[in-house]
Amino acid sequence: MTMDEIISRLKDEYPEADTTLDYETPYELLVATVLSAQCTDERVNKVTPDLFDEYPTPEAMAEAPQEDVEELVRSTGFYSRKARHLREGAQTLVEEFDGDVPQNVNDLTRVEGVGRKTANVVVSNAFGTHEGIAVDTHVQRLSQRLGLVDTDDRDGIEDALREQVPREDWGLVSHLLIFHGRATCTARSPDCGDCVLEDLCPSSRV
Repeated sequence: MTMDEIISRLKDEYPEADTTLDYETPYELLVATVLSAQCTDERVNKVTPDLFDEYPTPEAMAEAPQEDVEELVRSTGFYSRKARHLREGAQTLVEEFDGDVPQNVNDLTRVEGVGRKTANVVVSNAFGTHEGIAVDTHVQRLSQRLGLVDTDDRDGIEDALREQVPREDWGLVSHLLIFHGRATCTARSPDCGDCVLEDLCPSSRV
C-alpha cells in the first residue's frame, strides 16, 4: 500500500475536498477553527455570522465582554472556554502581532486556544502555506485504521504523515481524510463495503 495510491483514490472520490468552514478573512477562519473543536462545522457556520457581525476584528473581540461572547458561541459547546480563548487570543493578536493573524505555525501557536491542528488549518487554508498536516479526530482515526501510523499522539501522527505525504499535498490530505471519515469511514459504523480504499485497508471488515 502506498500513500500515493491512497491520495489518488481519495482525490477521485472527493474532488471538492476543502474546508467546510465559512470565512472571508484569516481572522474569521481562525475563530471558526477554534469554535470547531468538538463541534460540527455546520453548527459553527450557523454561529459565526452573528459573532462576526458583533466582533469582526481582533480589536473588537479583545474588548468584548466574556458573557456576551459566551452567549454568541453557546451552541458550539464548551462555550466558556471557547469564549475565553477567543478573547484572550484576540488580545494576543493585538498586543503582539498588531492585530494581524500570523502566517506561520510557530507564531500562531503562541495565541491562546491555538494548537498545531488549528495553526495548520489556518496557515494552509488562509495563506496557502503548508508547514504541516492538520490532525483532527478523523485524520487520526483513518491514519490508524489504514495502518499509516502506530501512535495515538497527534504530533507523532503528523510527523509520520509528513514523511509519507508529498509536501504539495500536505494541505489537501487532511481534507481528503476528513471527507472520507465523514462519508464512509465513520467512527462507529465504517462502510467498508462501499470504501474506495477497502482493498488497501488492513482494518477492512469485508
